[in-house]
Amino acid sequence: MRFDRRSGVLLHPTAFPGDHGIGDLGAGARSFIDFLDRADQSVWQICPLGPTAGIHGHSPYQTYSGFAGNPLLVDLHDLVDRGYLDESDLDTAGADFSPHEVHYDAAESFKLDRLRTAFERFRADGDADEHEAFADYREEESNWLADYTLFRALKREFGGDLWTNWPEDVRTRDPDTLATYRDELADEVAFRAFCQWVFDQQWSAVRAYANKRGIRILGDLPIYVALDSADVWAAPEAFDLTDDNRPAAVAGVPPNTGDSGQRWGNPVYDWGRLAETGYEWWLDRLRRLFSMVEYARLDHFKGFDAFWAIPADSDDPAAGEWREGPGHDFFEAVRAEFGDLPFVAEDLGFLDEGSVGLREAFDLPGMRVPQYADWCQQGHLYQPMHYPEDSVAYTSTHDSDTVVGYYEDLGGEQRDCLHYNLGTDGSDIAWDIIEAVWNSNSTLAMTTMQDLLRLDSHARFNTPGTGQGNWDWRVTDDGLDPDIADHLARVTDATVR
Repeated sequence: MRFDRRSGVLLHPTAFPGDHGIGDLGAGARSFIDFLDRADQSVWQICPLGPTAGIHGHSPYQTYSGFAGNPLLVDLHDLVDRGYLDESDLDTAGADFSPHEVHYDAAESFKLDRLRTAFERFRADGDADEHEAFADYREEESNWLADYTLFRALKREFGGDLWTNWPEDVRTRDPDTLATYRDELADEVAFRAFCQWVFDQQWSAVRAYANKRGIRILGDLPIYVALDSADVWAAPEAFDLTDDNRPAAVAGVPPNTGDSGQRWGNPVYDWGRLAETGYEWWLDRLRRLFSMVEYARLDHFKGFDAFWAIPADSDDPAAGEWREGPGHDFFEAVRAEFGDLPFVAEDLGFLDEGSVGLREAFDLPGMRVPQYADWCQQGHLYQPMHYPEDSVAYTSTHDSDTVVGYYEDLGGEQRDCLHYNLGTDGSDIAWDIIEAVWNSNSTLAMTTMQDLLRLDSHARFNTPGTGQGNWDWRVTDDGLDPDIADHLARVTDATVR
């Protein structure tokens, strides 16, 4: 698929303005979309929207489901408007909330308590049409919702324990046992379904609000799902598991020059068995994703060509081996099902013959980030002036430092070469890089809210390899500055249009 030339901004909904400890799908989301509209942007990029877990530092890349939405993003003001909550329920007196960062534990406690109240009032006072709509939703989304809601109910029943530690008949999904728990935990199952119903309604409204202004959403699809997820528990046949449904091998990357590799711990797929089903599980996952976004970034694209599998009982990444990925066969199946392939391939660090060939065979743009550039090497592929059309150019990403933070850590020689290549003295480096990216030949030019605001390393979203202190930065209402929007519009009108 060839993208029209566009530009946009990456900002995850947790980072929106809001008054309940975390960004949500209410007024803050609409304010950001208004900012994009004023800035003449046509793409909004997000991270995965799934329900996050404290054990994983609330990373959106390690969620309880690759299908479900995060209930912490639900706008409680909307539930007041619908009569499920009272204004007094939203009183935040005594809550430890900040407009500048997410306080996940406090926000989770506050919001889930209100969501439970809203659910009880909905059950008691909701009219017949609302109850019918809720029942219809549960039926329409049952292919993933039934297992996800039972999984969350069972997590609560077993004190939050990892599902691989649950009783054997639950872990291995004995039908009679699951039927018994569905009856015993019916209230909790229904509550979890209610949270998803409300999330989907609110997300659909936000998406429509963006689309009406010509803004398309670029979602994110991690190649792997978390071990402690409804996905692995509910579809063990899709993964490389042992006979008792525990991982046989987990994902990671091999040792490279100067490092010892990484052990991510996510179960790897049984691609052979998936191929026998026509990749049914993956098509279901993509069908759900494309009901929520227009485009999707394929995280760790290399894994579709070849993936590093580490024995689950080993902590050493070097103990792994390369295994063949699904390659062309998978993308042919996806194209047969969906037509165009509106994907961006995250190929940073994996520009080998296999992954490049796979990306080019299906006309998928790769990624380019100036922070990977050797500014003193003529023609280096990560210098913006050398980006090809079939790429998406970023000033920074959710996993990198901000432009200002990167520049402040840059060595003297590289800094001098950057100045020479971009024709700048570095006094406004964030916007220098934005303009360089916008002037590139890339089909999509993307920046972050942090770079628009010229923020340093304190505002970066995530530092890979660290478990805490990530994903908590937020923009304030004042940060959605119309002057900044106008500045970006001028740059866009001079370069992208």
